[in-house]
Amino acid sequence: MKKPKINRLLYDLEVSPNVGLFWQASRKQWIPYENILLERSIICICYKWEGQKTVHSLEWDNGCDKKLLEEFMEVALKADEMIAHNGDKFDLKWFNTRCLYHGLQPPPTFKTVDTLVIAKRRFLFNSNRLDYLGQLLFGAGKIKTEFSMWKDILIDNCPKAMAKMVRYCKQDVRLLERVWKALQPYHVPKTHVGTLNGGEKWMCPFTGSTNVRISSHYCTAAGTPRHTMFSRDAGAYYTINDKSLRDYQAWKREIKKRNDALHGYPEGRDRAGETRDYTERKNRGLLKRRTPRKVD
Repeated sequence: MKKPKINRLLYDLEVSPNVGLFWQASRKQWIPYENILLERSIICICYKWEGQKTVHSLEWDNGCDKKLLEEFMEVALKADEMIAHNGDKFDLKWFNTRCLYHGLQPPPTFKTVDTLVIAKRRFLFNSNRLDYLGQLLFGAGKIKTEFSMWKDILIDNCPKAMAKMVRYCKQDVRLLERVWKALQPYHVPKTHVGTLNGGEKWMCPFTGSTNVRISSHYCTAAGTPRHTMFSRDAGAYYTINDKSLRDYQAWKREIKKRNDALHGYPEGRDRAGETRDYTERKNRGLLKRRTPRKVD
């Protein structure tokens, strides 16, 4: 069976600060936008496809990020989901802003997964920063950098500083994928991988696998039956409705029927020659136990 596929794009971008005029350095100093001499822009974007080893990079052209945006747009349009840490409030808004600035075609509404949102919603970490999560979960965080690297790129156009920036950004993408894999079982999927590849709704929404089992049953406050399934491949739980449960049970019966036919077992009987009904009742403990006769 062909492994189900979903195109998940993990990405990160690094940006430059504004260059402007100000009277003094202070946290409380207000600087009006009229003082901006050089508008901020995107220095580089690094990305990789989930499950692949190569991390790609795109860099600005002497301070202009228009070509970088056009190239990344072509990549992003191929993705089923885009994953970033704080991507919804930072990376994606930056990308949209720069596309608007250059008069590029507006990007579509991408389906995004924000690992920062998952961390805040499902856990209680001491910090939700990517560097902390990497150190906590894997013992390795982000590459340490200094603000001088940004100054060397912005003012001196230093190739060594740019190479270091790209290396720093690529490490962030690799770390992002590890954090995403750790958090994924706690995340409600935004894309059902099974149906995306033409499968059934009872299949694992994380991987599209059929290696699943029924875990439990419950009823909603509205009286709607729901059934919890467990995916052995993803190591995660998910919920299906009555129709999907019936489809799953029908699939299981069909698989059992094929296996019995393959091994030459008579239809309607198991390996011991007992009828299906008898075996099912025995497994469920519905058979009455015979009371042994008292021997005088």
